[in-house]
Amino acid sequence: MAKSSRRILLTGSSGWLGRRLAPDLSARGYCVTGIDVAPGEHTEVIASVSDRRAVDRIFSNQKIDAVIHAGGLHKPDIARMPPEAFIDVNVSGTLNLLSAAVAAGCDRFVFTSTTSLMITAAIRNEQQSAAIWLDEDFGPLAPRNIYGVTKLTAENLCRIWSADTGLACIVLRTGRFFPEEDDTPGDLSGENIKANEFLNRRLTVEDASRAHIIALERAPAIGFGVYVIAARTPFSKDDAAALRMDAASVITRLFPDASALYAARGWSLPRTISRVYDATRAAQELGFTCATDFAAILKALRTGAPPPFAHDPKFVSPVTLAAPR
Repeated sequence: MAKSSRRILLTGSSGWLGRRLAPDLSARGYCVTGIDVAPGEHTEVIASVSDRRAVDRIFSNQKIDAVIHAGGLHKPDIARMPPEAFIDVNVSGTLNLLSAAVAAGCDRFVFTSTTSLMITAAIRNEQQSAAIWLDEDFGPLAPRNIYGVTKLTAENLCRIWSADTGLACIVLRTGRFFPEEDDTPGDLSGENIKANEFLNRRLTVEDASRAHIIALERAPAIGFGVYVIAARTPFSKDDAAALRMDAASVITRLFPDASALYAARGWSLPRTISRVYDATRAAQELGFTCATDFAAILKALRTGAPPPFAHDPKFVSPVTLAAPR
């Protein structure tokens, strides 16, 4: 089927990922219809996915062929939204989209999930003596907050809808790619934190967009799949204990000039790394590998180029902008 004939419903089209993904899809010949709770350049419908009537109207009016469900409530929304809102948007909204997609005869569905749902309270509190290796086989899963609980529930909805209806569903557990400051207190600058995270848990929004497009195109051949999406880590499982005790020594063994490059920038290497996201399966089965990794960060430092990732402390999510005041 020609790509130009496919009509994609993109949720979260005004968000950080959506505003990058919509034009990337269009550049590949897809016809994109965006839905979000806040207006945006690539948003045609202002509505919540929790509104089943609004979802059904889109499928009826736009003749949707496939869905990329990138919208939803996120971890920062916990501070400003009640648990019921997470159920409505992340669970009921996903159910609405899956049901409408099947009714409309769509053949593929890509869901943006999160690596956050793999983080238990114990992992969050860094109680382990070695770095935890997080891949798709890690478990049992015990999300520590309502965000993770609802994302895991939505993943399971995708799984059973795929099994029961034949709808090809790809779940992408993305690492961090937000531009704003981290909400975890610390003594490092925002850029420094982001640079460090390319070692074990971060990716660029450009890579996140590309992963979604590849997942969309590979979905029928795979059927159902769950993939961790993050920059390729330079570490192996043999490094797990050393990463927890003295991460900087492991990093300088792999990248001898990292300490000097960081010092020239006024940055610090991480003293300890408690978890590592492993995106090997995405490389093997999806054929996707992030273009930007820690080596790219160091290359930019060597040449004096800007860091190859977005950092915007003033970024405000569309959900916040759309919330009643």
